[in-house]
Amino acid sequence: MSAIVFAIPGDIDAPTGGYGYDRRLLSEWGKAGIEARHLALPGSFPFPTEADLAATERLLAETAPDDVLLVDGLACGAFTGALAARFADRLVALVHHPLALETGLGCDAADALRRSETLALRHARGVVTTSPATRSALEAEFEVPAGKIAVAIPGTDSAPRAKGSGQSDTPHLLAVGSLIPRKGYGTLLEALAAIADRPWTLTIVGSPDYAPATAADLRGGIARAGLAERIALPGGVGTDRLAQLYDQADLFVMPSLYEGYGMVLTEALARGLPIVTTLSGAGAEALPDAAALKVPPRDVAALAKALARLIDAPAERRQRADAAWAAAGNLQRWSETARIVAAACLRDDGRKVG
Repeated sequence: MSAIVFAIPGDIDAPTGGYGYDRRLLSEWGKAGIEARHLALPGSFPFPTEADLAATERLLAETAPDDVLLVDGLACGAFTGALAARFADRLVALVHHPLALETGLGCDAADALRRSETLALRHARGVVTTSPATRSALEAEFEVPAGKIAVAIPGTDSAPRAKGSGQSDTPHLLAVGSLIPRKGYGTLLEALAAIADRPWTLTIVGSPDYAPATAADLRGGIARAGLAERIALPGGVGTDRLAQLYDQADLFVMPSLYEGYGMVLTEALARGLPIVTTLSGAGAEALPDAAALKVPPRDVAALAKALARLIDAPAERRQRADAAWAAAGNLQRWSETARIVAAACLRDDGRKVG
């Protein structure tokens, strides 16, 4: 009987949305009695060395012949054609976000990733994406047939309603996501600098390690704007500390340029936080309009206007918070997400999952 071998590059405990998604799949499968195990791949993906590609091939070859190889897209998209072809009959790709569409890549790197990802996805027997938007991108730009793709949006845990900062005259804003170009923190900084005459504070939670130059630019921009006393950058934080920061927030903001989904939006919704977000992924598009103000990516003026509107209007913040809390009960849970992914992996095994 087939088992799922979930091959993931790098540190599975890293505090990012993608790794968080992967961890929850493994956890939920354990609870459901679905046979699955984690296979750690080298951390150099998506730009692997020749040695790491060879090591990856050896690790995959050591699995049982009837195991399903679910490979995180951070690695699968960088497979060589020969590597993907060798395991094609049991390869399922999990694509959080197409590698070639990552913001900040040079043209040569983006082109190389587009070629490798297109070829790997062509060989894979199945593909799982975390949003309808990513599915559409794979169909339109990576030649993946619609019938080959399953969509498993991130689940959301129930959570207590956020209490807020207790400072109604100076609302505290929260943003969550690694300090990388795609998260759009430069746009957020410009927007907040434009409304520096209003009372607000901000915490941006996210690791600086994935794009150190971007993180350094952000810190420098904050200092030059004279906002160092109002914007905190605590880095990546643990689960308990993140829960505290959500609880102490009055307004959630996501300024991303592009997201496959945007898990942090549903995390904020689950806590009853009003939201200002860019229309950068399926999560933003699915948010109830009553709970969120939505603006185009990269539009500093529109983002500043939306933030100023809710900073200036405590009553509207409360109304949107109530709408968010009302919508929280309808969010998909992780058990359903894990069931969908397992079904996509095991559908040729003759087993009914869930």
